[in-house]
Amino acid sequence: MNDDLAAAGISRRSILQWAALGVTAPSLLAACGSSKSSGKSPAAVGSGPSSGADLGSIAVQLSWIKNIEFAGEFFATTKGYYKAAGFSAVNLIAGGSAGTSAESAVASGKAFVGLSSPGATGPAILQGAPLKTVATTYQKNPFAILSIASKKPIATPKDMAGKKIGVQQGTNQVLFKALLTANGLSASDVTIVPVQYDPTVLATGEVDGYMAYITNEPILIKSKGLEPTTFLFADYGLPLVSETFVVLQESIDKDRAKVKALLKAEIQGWKDAVAAPADSAALAVNQFGKDAGLNLTEQTAEATAQNDLIVSDDTKKNGLFTMTDELIAKNIDALGKVGVKVTAKQLFDLSLLAEVYAENPSLKA
Repeated sequence: MNDDLAAAGISRRSILQWAALGVTAPSLLAACGSSKSSGKSPAAVGSGPSSGADLGSIAVQLSWIKNIEFAGEFFATTKGYYKAAGFSAVNLIAGGSAGTSAESAVASGKAFVGLSSPGATGPAILQGAPLKTVATTYQKNPFAILSIASKKPIATPKDMAGKKIGVQQGTNQVLFKALLTANGLSASDVTIVPVQYDPTVLATGEVDGYMAYITNEPILIKSKGLEPTTFLFADYGLPLVSETFVVLQESIDKDRAKVKALLKAEIQGWKDAVAAPADSAALAVNQFGKDAGLNLTEQTAEATAQNDLIVSDDTKKNGLFTMTDELIAKNIDALGKVGVKVTAKQLFDLSLLAEVYAENPSLKA
């Protein structure tokens, strides 16, 4: 993400932090009035005759603008994985500050599947939305504390004690305090400094640490000749996954083959994306996100960085998008820390993904 897009990050993080804290858009409950979803949309990409079953056209609601975060979807489109799975067309609907949430898009029938996070889907389910999370792209959420190695490096939560930490106002502050609580600290142990979404306050010394997005601000800091030090919230008590695949329960019950076909194509696309960050960036910059003003160098760096969130020892063993029982339990526990009392059975159904891998064992390779 280039400096011009940093401003867009303001809206993005506001959305994500509201989601992490269990706050959903007012439109969601209204959207939940409809339980049926065709998932069909015009002007779809990747159209063409299917080599297998005719599954028709579907829409995928993305969680943000068409940038590197959706490289797997870009590969699935350009390499024909959606087509081979049986879809005549797959429309990738961009999200954004004014975009529709995944939960609302899926519940209203605008999209067959949406990309979201447990912190958004959990509250929606508790409010009556008939949704389930069936897979996750990121094994770890990207929230982090950023500092500068040559100044006052902060490598762990304990290192924040006695330091000035820049935290954006509103829900970011609540999420930051949840991080403190999860690590035996209190607000009195640090000096919380209200900041905007510009990490240059680190360079000027206004703060010692800064609440950041691991695939964005550290790269911006490094591009200015400074060495970043970071730690992820996910590694210290708030291990929420992110970019999760959310569908209707009705789709699981009545369109199971369609959900599985989509997951197979997505896995194929993301295997390519993980293997080729530079190619992923090129697709984002030159084709799918051509109108977003993306920077190729920064998108390549972000594509490389996000691989650490996507690939883990567990996914190397079990396959991309999977979640171990332990990771599921950690997510439920983390949601409980921010007041979202949802159960694993209510939120997750990984059985479809398990079937995809059982039927296509080569996908794990």
